[in-house]
Amino acid sequence: MSRTISAIVLIAGLALLAFGYQASESITGETSQAVTGTPTDKALVLMIGGGVVALIGLIGLFRGSRVKTA
Repeated sequence: MSRTISAIVLIAGLALLAFGYQASESITGETSQAVTGTPTDKALVLMIGGGVVALIGLIGLFRGSRVKTA
């Protein structure tokens, strides 16, 4: 995976994490958290998915694109 694509994937993952945090801090999220003790399913999916996508982007950035030379 090229560094550009890895950076885009990392940014997308961070955006999903931010959306998940926003969803957990909404009125619905706060109410669900007060009643059940856990965030809403939407918030959890966004945060877990964002974390996985961001991790993939980070791994891609550190590994970089490896070009074989003959």
